[in-house]
Amino acid sequence: MVDIWQVGIVPEPIGKALAAQGLDKSRAVWLPPQGSFRFVADPFGLFHGDCFTVLVEAYDYRVKRGEIHYYSYDRDWTLLSRGVALKEPFHLSYPFLIRQGADIFMLPEAYQSGRLTLYKAIDFPKAWQPVAVLLDEPAVDATIFRHQQRWWMFYALNGPDGRDTRELHAAFADSLTGPWRKHPQNPVRTGRASSRPAGSAFEHEGQLHFPTQDCEAGYGTAINLLGIERLTPEEFSADIVKRLSPEGWLAGFDTGLHTLSDGGGVTLIDVRRVERKPMRHLIKLQYWLRRRLEAMRS
Repeated sequence: MVDIWQVGIVPEPIGKALAAQGLDKSRAVWLPPQGSFRFVADPFGLFHGDCFTVLVEAYDYRVKRGEIHYYSYDRDWTLLSRGVALKEPFHLSYPFLIRQGADIFMLPEAYQSGRLTLYKAIDFPKAWQPVAVLLDEPAVDATIFRHQQRWWMFYALNGPDGRDTRELHAAFADSLTGPWRKHPQNPVRTGRASSRPAGSAFEHEGQLHFPTQDCEAGYGTAINLLGIERLTPEEFSADIVKRLSPEGWLAGFDTGLHTLSDGGGVTLIDVRRVERKPMRHLIKLQYWLRRRLEAMRS
């Protein structure tokens, strides 16, 4: 079995996810199909100039190493351009975006590199350069936001027994580039129902909310929204306030939902289907042969 994810753009504010009826599924604009055994996931986006640009993890099962790709749309949601935003020798995903004044930063997951690196756009969205290492450990799905005059980060950590799905960690800093200080209660939350980050923190009716993956029945099954009650350098407390499921978004994609991100009046989501085509065995063989050839050349 292989997971195939697809990304949707919903032209509604993220706070509407908390309403009784939720986001309007009929308004979703879907990224182009990726072809066999490829997918896009982990969407983050923003308006820049006359375009809305979405950054995603792009994954090909023949290569098994994620890249960050971009899709730029006009305000009528017509696709204008697409391409590679960032490619490294290690896996990349979860391209979290941060706008600070005129600058745009990206904080992609790169746990295989053993560190969390902040990139700055030098030609958005096509060219990026690393500007700071925020954490010297394999952080997963790191999410940054401003709260009460501080920078905050929620993240998971790679480790045995699915550690990245059962522990939520927090850190804070006075500057985006750090130094970052780890919260004394880390992990601030445990359990597979609501510990792995799943998108943007946002305020709604005066309360801070944060989406987390529900991994109790398996990775990325749904999203549990946390209502954060206390977040200080000494304290953290939160409770699940709503569950978001994948059903009804896109025909056939009803087995997973693991990103809910804020694009500034626009919300981005991804949904999953599972493929069981016999061709997957050939794809695995192609990947194995490619790795063998690479090893022989090195």
